[in-house]
Amino acid sequence: MRTLIVGGGLSGLALAQTLEAQGHDYLLVEARSRFGGRILTQHSDGGDFDMGPAWFWPGQPRIAALVARMNLQKFNQFADGKLTFEDVQGHVQRGQGFSSMEGSWRLLGGLDTLTAALANSLPDHRKRLNTPVIKLEMSEDRCSATLSGGEKISADQVVLALPPRVAGQIAFSPTLPDNAVLAMQGIATWMAGQVKAVAVYDTPFWRNDGLSGDAISRKGPMVEIHDASPAAGGPYALFGFIGVPPQVRADEQRLRQHLHAQLSRLFGPQAAEPKQLYIKDWASDPYTSTEADKAPLYAHPTYGLPHAMTNLWKNKLHFAGTEVAPIFGGYIEGALEAAENVLNTLNLQRLT
Repeated sequence: MRTLIVGGGLSGLALAQTLEAQGHDYLLVEARSRFGGRILTQHSDGGDFDMGPAWFWPGQPRIAALVARMNLQKFNQFADGKLTFEDVQGHVQRGQGFSSMEGSWRLLGGLDTLTAALANSLPDHRKRLNTPVIKLEMSEDRCSATLSGGEKISADQVVLALPPRVAGQIAFSPTLPDNAVLAMQGIATWMAGQVKAVAVYDTPFWRNDGLSGDAISRKGPMVEIHDASPAAGGPYALFGFIGVPPQVRADEQRLRQHLHAQLSRLFGPQAAEPKQLYIKDWASDPYTSTEADKAPLYAHPTYGLPHAMTNLWKNKLHFAGTEVAPIFGGYIEGALEAAENVLNTLNLQRLT
């Protein structure tokens, strides 16, 4: 029984590694030129800055166990010092609270050390990059995936380790039931409307001023800011989530000017000219975001696998990815939860 896994983010990689360890036949395909999905780390001058998810927490057993098993190291999010607050007029106050991310963990080297370790653990013939799937067909109990270049891949079952809205852009034959399509369209993609900015500096001057690096702003363009520095040594960094909608932030040069000005208001003149200012707009990433995802999420959705998305194509079409995790949906723990859950629905047979 061959399983085709579409999507080489954390969920797809974790599922592939489990199938490899258990001796099953599978192929993992990823549309991008890299594995990791929404996990993306910018490496700069010895610093490692996560442009997607950055944190995991105590009480999330799967990610903690995987980090330990892959011999990686976690460290505590920097949280010492006072919070900075900016009102709608741009007036800045300090000492209004403390770090909201205190107690969270980050990964030494960035989260892509984890996805790289998983990808490197898979044999070359079991994984493919630059392999977008544009159509899925089922005929006579076999599944066929058509790639963007016209090549076809045959499998006994398919796991879509993708955000459901992105998976919904694939052409299906026979078409999926209307209630399944509506359910897929109704699941907001976590982080898809977000844009993240990381400002890199030689020194953590905000710490010397008694600040945690945490800031809340009602003026923007960043609405929430945190310290993004490595566990020890430099370069140091501040990162923020940008709260303006995609059409407003389309002019990147203008956006950068506003970011420089805001950093200066919040943290003083030393913050005005970072040595690097990285921006990742997930809303413009076609393998993460759809038109329906362009609006940022302001609250954590209720995730899980709708009943309408189960038992499709005689139970040969399955979903993974953090959005279908019922407990930790939207977290990296949820990606692992979804990979774990889908194993119970697959028809698996060991290679002989």
